[in-house]
Amino acid sequence: MRLNKRQWMGSAVAALLAAAAPWAAQAGGVSDKEIVIGTHMDLSGPVAAGMPQLRNGTQMRFDEANEAGGIHGRRIRFIVEDNASQPQQAVRAVDKLIRKDDVFAMVNPFGSGTNAAVVKRAVDEGVIYFAPWAASAVLQQIAGKSPRLFTTVPDYHTTTHLGLTWLLDQNPNFKKVGWVYMEGPFGDLIGRGVKSAMAAKNMTLAAEASYKPGEIDFSSQVARMRAAGVDLIVMATITRETVGMMTEIKKIGWNNVAVLTGNPGRTSIVSKLGKDAIEGLYGVGTWKILDAATATADKAWVDSYKKRFNLDPDENAFLAYAYADWFVKGLQAAGRNLTTDSAVKALQATSSNHPVFLGPASFKNNHFDPELVTVDQARGGTWRSVSPVLK
Repeated sequence: MRLNKRQWMGSAVAALLAAAAPWAAQAGGVSDKEIVIGTHMDLSGPVAAGMPQLRNGTQMRFDEANEAGGIHGRRIRFIVEDNASQPQQAVRAVDKLIRKDDVFAMVNPFGSGTNAAVVKRAVDEGVIYFAPWAASAVLQQIAGKSPRLFTTVPDYHTTTHLGLTWLLDQNPNFKKVGWVYMEGPFGDLIGRGVKSAMAAKNMTLAAEASYKPGEIDFSSQVARMRAAGVDLIVMATITRETVGMMTEIKKIGWNNVAVLTGNPGRTSIVSKLGKDAIEGLYGVGTWKILDAATATADKAWVDSYKKRFNLDPDENAFLAYAYADWFVKGLQAAGRNLTTDSAVKALQATSSNHPVFLGPASFKNNHFDPELVTVDQARGGTWRSVSPVLK
């Protein structure tokens, strides 16, 4: 572990030095004129198609803060590294962000496996780890419930349990359920929700099939589900896998099976890429789908985003912006004497009512609260809610 201003500020010595030396009152990545923020995203791997929206949404909020004079006079410098959805590459990216760039915090880092590989290293080094797009419960466990980790993705197991329970309640003819999942922490956590919902109804899975990250051929998994005669397939899929699974199901003409994906697969980019292939797909929703064409309440924001990036935003951009906005509010509340501890305390006390959320949110034990869920369905090229808001 490096000894730097971050560690000094955690000691009694720092309190004495702060009065005499201005640098001692500052954390790593913080200078008199600048705050260095980093992140790592999949810029070249299987989920790269969705990353411009994440990156742009985050950058837009930081740019707005800079344009307004910065955070108590300090500008935010934002550094993005590629993790390619590979844990080993995430380790290299985070090592560079910590050792070379000396980042104060990481905001909106992407991927369950990639974040799981690096989150403990980051928080142990004194870096604030804010809003990772990943399996929150897994990261909280790996990080040892560190106060420097703030998770904003509603837990995959609890939200999947809610969504699947509601769908089974509404469709008593679903007697045989199949389960297809990505190997790793993402699939494991959604699987907990699937199995707990089934157990609560005294049901058992009729079939299971796994796939490895990066796979593009899902014929064997679909064949196993069909051979088992399932009525409903629940799947842990993100963008490309969601489209791939549904394309295979439609290709073989299997029209009498229902499919439910967890919330990472219920995105507007899935509906745009999948088109007719995903028609009828159910998805667990933990945020609103805000498409540029229909986001009338946020027209000024949409127009600003399009002007900056020459691109229509989707809900990933809204979410990334909302999380970055939450982080900026925390930095502002921490005051000019910015330290890791002061930022952590300020963030723990902040809340957000961004319109992309299903309701007002705050932090409970450094995790997004409350966890609200809807079950949506792909209809006519977009997602439409078919359930009330579930809690």
